[in-house]
Amino acid sequence: MSAQAKTTLPVPSDAELLQAQADLWRHSLYYLTPMALRCAVELGIPTAIYRLGGGASPAELITALSLPSSKLPFLRRLLRLLAASGVFTADDDGTTTTYRINAVSYLLVDGVPGDDRHICHTAFVLTATSTRYMDATMGLAGWFKKDVASPPFEALHGATLFHESMESLDADFHGAAKGALEAHDNLGIEIAMREFRDLFEGIQSMTYCCGAYGDDKFARVLVKAFPHIRCTVLAYPNTIDAAIKKAAGGLINYVEGDMFSSIPPSQTVVLKLILHHWTDEDCVKILSQCRKAIPPRKDGGKVLIGDIIIDYSDSRAMLETHLLMDVGMMTMTKGRQRDENEWRQIFMKAGFSDYKILKKFGARGVFEVYP
Repeated sequence: MSAQAKTTLPVPSDAELLQAQADLWRHSLYYLTPMALRCAVELGIPTAIYRLGGGASPAELITALSLPSSKLPFLRRLLRLLAASGVFTADDDGTTTTYRINAVSYLLVDGVPGDDRHICHTAFVLTATSTRYMDATMGLAGWFKKDVASPPFEALHGATLFHESMESLDADFHGAAKGALEAHDNLGIEIAMREFRDLFEGIQSMTYCCGAYGDDKFARVLVKAFPHIRCTVLAYPNTIDAAIKKAAGGLINYVEGDMFSSIPPSQTVVLKLILHHWTDEDCVKILSQCRKAIPPRKDGGKVLIGDIIIDYSDSRAMLETHLLMDVGMMTMTKGRQRDENEWRQIFMKAGFSDYKILKKFGARGVFEVYP
């Protein structure tokens, strides 16, 4: 019997140990950044800075927000952290620090006139930092020790995120969570209409599956930009009311149904931020219905999928965003984020022959999948 090879563990140097301690402090206290962000959102700081011309000193914010003057030194410390984290930009002239709106805090401004791309993300921040979410993450270790199928959020609360069971348990949280989902899903639709213009101009008919939550904004923006496309929206029963249908002006055909059972036929089926809510097995079932709904590839049949693609070659910040979103999905839903190989596997299992990634789109990617 051959002797087992001995592995010598590297011994950290003095400098590495000191740096490691600082890194552990940072990792252990990371939660204070989203809590500081929540505080800023609840106080209305991004909106106040925007209304003060896009930049404000802590003293100006104290006045604008009617906060006690005694809180000025504490506000300075909060803003300093958020600026270091990239939420605001800080300009220091040696006497006064001015905090300015940047692209991140722009998404936290309540109302930006004249910009149809802007969607306020305060509901996303408040939902992601809520006690409902935080309590579920606090129970992760206990969840791992139990042989249970339901995600930690559902196991703890006895209700499913975004589902009517959650509305019955906590209507306020349910409303905020739906607002967070809308912001998450709909930012970038107008941008997509421009960046994928050539693609959309080549499509004659499209079925848009809006999932279980009845959000048809993509379809409404699409038919406005490309009126030649015959658009059908597949929605679960009772999620699209008469007012929404009327607002579409007759340009969209609404069909009630279940994407697991049948999808209205068209040249193209669109799944935008749908599949990451589902298990691999459920994704295969949905995609199998998509394949039945479209013509052969030679006749232009395809499925367009917009979703997160984990890419280990991305920047560290983007990769960390993707992996945080994945663990978030693990904690709150039965879904997951996937890398390209994992996407490929479910495409092939659903009977598709090929695919290509059209382009990266912020934190997401766009697939064109062929029968």
